[in-house]
Amino acid sequence: MPAEEIIADVYWIGAIDWNVRNFHGYTYNTKRGTTFNAYLILDDKITLIDTVFKPFAQEMLENISSIVSPEKIDYIIVNHLEPDHSGALPRIFEFCPKAKIFGSVKSKEGLYKHYYNQIGLDFQVVKTGDKLHLGKKTLTFIETPMIHWPDSMFTYLIEGEILFSNDAFGQHWASMERFDDQVNETVLMDEALKYYANILWPFSSLILRKIEEIQKLNIPLKIIAPSHGIIWRKNLNKIIQTYLAWAKNETKLKVVIAYETMYGSTEIMAKNIAKGIIDSQVEVKIFDINQIDRTEIIKEMFEAKAYLIGSSTHDNAMLPNMAGFLKFLRGLKPKGKFAGVFGSYGWGGGALKDIEEVLKETGIEIIQNPLAIQYVPDENQIKNCYEYGKDFILKLKKENQQNLNLISS
Repeated sequence: MPAEEIIADVYWIGAIDWNVRNFHGYTYNTKRGTTFNAYLILDDKITLIDTVFKPFAQEMLENISSIVSPEKIDYIIVNHLEPDHSGALPRIFEFCPKAKIFGSVKSKEGLYKHYYNQIGLDFQVVKTGDKLHLGKKTLTFIETPMIHWPDSMFTYLIEGEILFSNDAFGQHWASMERFDDQVNETVLMDEALKYYANILWPFSSLILRKIEEIQKLNIPLKIIAPSHGIIWRKNLNKIIQTYLAWAKNETKLKVVIAYETMYGSTEIMAKNIAKGIIDSQVEVKIFDINQIDRTEIIKEMFEAKAYLIGSSTHDNAMLPNMAGFLKFLRGLKPKGKFAGVFGSYGWGGGALKDIEEVLKETGIEIIQNPLAIQYVPDENQIKNCYEYGKDFILKLKKENQQNLNLISS
């Protein structure tokens, strides 16, 4: 895609990966591809903000060259050293070896580890409040450690009122359009939610504090330019307020049922438990973790108040893919969630105890005794599954109301 002017003398010069379907080592399914956003500011000091993933270095260079010779780049801002944002640095330095790099102290440490044998770095550490004068324009910096790496920071263009937010407010979405008012808002917010749930969820308390801190600074904002996906220029308040709600762990009265089944009995249980929840007038989503993309399941679990986790028993433990799924969930550090456990078994029912232990370690509160059925559910046991779903909702509503009372008091 060609370079595109965001405002006068500020350009998107990134790259689009239409084909990528897995990110972060297959932990994230990018069904809509992604963009690697980088930005170029023209002034007395020509400044590059972030780069792109190494395989797309040439595409970025071509975009830069359509505006100005890459040899003329004076400054490079590294908001985040992860290779999808810094991988093209060695290639860039072939054209502008004397360019000065600016980033956090952790960024300096990491860049030397990644690229020390490829480039010589003239690096200046910056911290929150520091300013960099480019000529007519001025940049200032906001450290954002653990959103989502220790080195992360934002860069703010004072004159253009643009926040270059790196991994915050981003989405994985390959698109010919660059701005939020050019795309379908429903799809955009869905991708933003998926991105937050799968990448930023563990850092919610930090994100909440950082947004509140920035709001107190009364920084005027016209544009939020993330390093993946669509640039925000119309619905800034909507995405900021949505991030605040996500960071505060505001959830829906919704249940996600996630299960793994061996010969179908646990699936029968899951579907009949779901019927009880539906008849209780509560939203439910049901997923076979071996059939549905994990990225989509996590997105639904992020919004949900409660989970019902099911697995057949194998070698006196839960099935292996469920074990991996729950380990991933534990890493996301969900807070304020409730759960129950169910599953079928043959001669031993160790899966349910296994699941409960993992959920407790994760900090999820189990509010209902497990439901175990040997072999194939009969007619009465199917009714028990239905009642299990209804009983779970009664307990969930009670717990939810108690929590609301605590918050209001």
